[in-house]
Amino acid sequence: MKTRILLIEDDENITELVRYNLERADYEVDSTADGEDGLMRASEKTPDIILLDWMLPNLSGLEICRRLRRDSDTANVPIIMLTARADEPDRIRGLETGADDYVTKPFSPKELIARIQAVLRRVRPALAGAQLSFEDITLDNVSHRVTRGDKQIHLGPTEYRLLRHFMENPGRVFSREQLLDSVWGHDVYVEPRTVDVHIRRLRKAMNVDGLPDYIRTVRSAGYALDSRR
Repeated sequence: MKTRILLIEDDENITELVRYNLERADYEVDSTADGEDGLMRASEKTPDIILLDWMLPNLSGLEICRRLRRDSDTANVPIIMLTARADEPDRIRGLETGADDYVTKPFSPKELIARIQAVLRRVRPALAGAQLSFEDITLDNVSHRVTRGDKQIHLGPTEYRLLRHFMENPGRVFSREQLLDSVWGHDVYVEPRTVDVHIRRLRKAMNVDGLPDYIRTVRSAGYALDSRR
C-alpha cells in the first residue's frame, strides 16, 4: 500500500511541482488549497503524513496544526510545514505548535522527499522501510549493520547514530550544536568539539581502501553527507 500524503497548499505551482515529484516517488497525494477542507479530509481519511503551508488564506497553517493535534484522529499524524519564514523564532513557533519538521521555500523536490522519509523513519518506521542507502553505503535499522559496497563496516554506537542521522538528511549541513542535539540528545552535556572526534572516527571507518569521503566539512558551518565535491 502506498504512503498517503495530504498536501494543504494554496500555491498552484507548488502544488503541481510537489504532486508530480511525490507521485513519481510512488507516494499517493491528496491536495487541497483550503484549510477547512484539509481538516475535513484529514479527519475523514487519515493520511500517513501532512504537508502544510504556513500562509494560507482564512485559516493559517499554525491554526490548522493546532486543530490537527487536538483531534484524536490526527493527533499523531506527522506534519511538515512548508514556509517562506526562515527566521528561527518562526521555525520554533511551528515546531512548538506541533509540527514535526519544516521546509523553507523555495525548496527542491529531492530535499522535500528526504525530509518526508526522515520524519516517517522517526515516527512510523514501518512506512519508511528498514534500510537507508546513500551512494554505495547501506544502513540496516533492524540489524544495525552498515555496509559499503560488499564490505561490512564496523562502527561504534555514536558513529552509527551519526551516520544514520546524515543518511536520513542527505545534503543538509548540520552545525556541531545541531548534531549534539540530534545524536547525543538535549539532556546530555558534551563539548561541541567532541563532534569532530567522532566525525574523524566515522570517516576512518567508512573510507577504507581509499574510497571517496562523502562527509563534507563546511567551513564555519558544520558537516553534511554529500557526494558532490
